[in-house]
Amino acid sequence: MDAPLRIGILYSTTGAYGAFGRESRDGAELAAEELRREGVPVELAIADPEGEAGRYVSLARELLRDKGCRHIVGTALSATRKDVAPLIEKHDGLLWYICPYEGFEANENIIYTGPCPNQHLIPLFDHLLPLYGKRAFLLGANYVWGWEMNRLARDLLLEAGGSVVGERFLPIEETEIGRLVAEIRAQRPSFILNNLIGPSSYAFLAAMSALAAEDPAFRPEVCPVVSCDLTECELGEIAPGAAVGQLSAASYFDSLDTPENRAFRALAAARFGADRRFSTFFSGAYTAVRLCAEAIVAAGTDEPAEVRRAVTGKVHQTVQGPMRIDPRTHHAALPFHLGRINAEGGFDVIVSRPPIAADPYLLGARGAAAHLRVVS
Repeated sequence: MDAPLRIGILYSTTGAYGAFGRESRDGAELAAEELRREGVPVELAIADPEGEAGRYVSLARELLRDKGCRHIVGTALSATRKDVAPLIEKHDGLLWYICPYEGFEANENIIYTGPCPNQHLIPLFDHLLPLYGKRAFLLGANYVWGWEMNRLARDLLLEAGGSVVGERFLPIEETEIGRLVAEIRAQRPSFILNNLIGPSSYAFLAAMSALAAEDPAFRPEVCPVVSCDLTECELGEIAPGAAVGQLSAASYFDSLDTPENRAFRALAAARFGADRRFSTFFSGAYTAVRLCAEAIVAAGTDEPAEVRRAVTGKVHQTVQGPMRIDPRTHHAALPFHLGRINAEGGFDVIVSRPPIAADPYLLGARGAAAHLRVVS
């Protein structure tokens, strides 16, 4: 194709979750630069809501209507994805969503390359419960991600004969959490599931580090704080050393020792510096832009129905390894990795599992996950 392939990029690079957006934008730009070197004329139209949730819809409309973008890689939270989805449908566009989310959704106008609960929460609990126990304290951001993740966690615990000893929801920017930490100390859970986002999560992890210094029962090796959305790009936002030893699940970590990631790390380091650690937001946006552009080229058009047919039902070689996007649900099969935060500001991968087919509505056997492979 000789005409430029225009792809919209819709992320906020400032505000409470600006770290997600900066990583995603950089990953998208790296992919576009690489594609242009390969002769694919990609142009990115970048829109930044600047931390204002209400601007996502107007900027998505501008990308679709005024900038000539049939495809948008973007939105970092479920709330904003749900806000822009009706507009994407109205304009018959395609949204490429790269972030972990709470599931129970499938939309013909969305390609989901981030994990849903059977790819993050369920294998996480399969690993956690036998090791740490079944008494959990659940924390959630006060919107659909936190609500649904905590609901699923409660169901999984009850099915396993466990219990929820406490549950709280916090606004993303809430950092006054002394009473919450006191409640957790009184309840003495086996582990804490952290579905907080942004500043509230960072403040909580710092407070738990201080608690662990006072009370050994809350050291990470005894009572870990576990997340499905904490990544390398956020560790610098937390008090130095405060999160060391805590756990997070992801489909990608910078430290993965695979041929695909070694090649990707070399490419990214040449552009952004060898000292930078790249998160699942960076790799996810890079992958989504490449998949989108390659599907447009294969289809010979940017018409979403043709691009969907070009990208689904076949295996793509990606940073995460081979990836297949299901033609029925439009969700990617993704690997599961569990990382432990180290003192160098990265993650040591301690558990891995090969790609898991997405089951966004949890129609399969939820408790029948295959055995995990412990790698360290």
